[in-house]
Amino acid sequence: MGDSKGLLGPADVRELAARLGVRPTKALGQNFVIDANTVRRIVRSAGLAPDDVVIEVGPGLGSLTLALLPEARRVVAVEIDPVLAAELPATAAAREPDLAGRLEVVHADAMRITDVPGPAPTALVANLPYNVAVPVVLNLLAALPSLRTALVMVQAEVADRMTAAPGSKIYGVPSVKLAWYGDARRAGPVGRAVFWPAPNVDSGLVAFTRREPPATSATREAVFAVVDAAFAQRRKTLRAALAGWAGSAPEAENALRTAGVDPRARGEALDVAAFARIAEYGRAGRGR
Repeated sequence: MGDSKGLLGPADVRELAARLGVRPTKALGQNFVIDANTVRRIVRSAGLAPDDVVIEVGPGLGSLTLALLPEARRVVAVEIDPVLAAELPATAAAREPDLAGRLEVVHADAMRITDVPGPAPTALVANLPYNVAVPVVLNLLAALPSLRTALVMVQAEVADRMTAAPGSKIYGVPSVKLAWYGDARRAGPVGRAVFWPAPNVDSGLVAFTRREPPATSATREAVFAVVDAAFAQRRKTLRAALAGWAGSAPEAENALRTAGVDPRARGEALDVAAFARIAEYGRAGRGR
């Protein structure tokens, strides 16, 4: 597999995949990073501290995992593919023998994770499968309140949606729900050539810092129900879009006016705090 220690290069990745009989699949969103400079850039952008406990989703053959091990106290790698999950500890032991003890591999679906073994994770760093990137991030932020930061690589279009601000045409459900947990920003583009196989779209890095959610008596579930309803018919005014959620258009208008929101506005104009106020004053927010 090339050098006995260090990061994986293109030949290492292909050789390891061939030995394991692994063929990257679109179903699992598998595009393996083959460029060492890219993984170094990801780790550098993550700004990890020596005492951080990192959770990595979709480690694949271990390209990013190997770069994370020297920078964190512990790396918890969540891998859904049983063949890749079984091989990752051996790869770490072969290439970073002095650091392999920091690695914990969890064979699981990251969208169903409710907890992880050992110390509570403080940072999420991952090259996320394109098809499940947003639900994975949202699930982990909900399930692991210890997570304070994240640096994820996702499809460029998804990165734009995750970091969009109110008023933007691409502002929507991912933007608002991520904003409930904290602040997200674009942290740079990633080209297609750093992957094997090369995807037909560009990628982007998203950096995230957790903060307290908006002050509200409504639950997160209640707020997210308003968000889902508002963007299910995003061309409609909020009075019309929230009619089903509130029970009727007049009740939706009452909740909106009580929350200080123009009933003629559309969801794309509101920040997460406004959605929280609507949930608080609406039928769902009051639990009626």
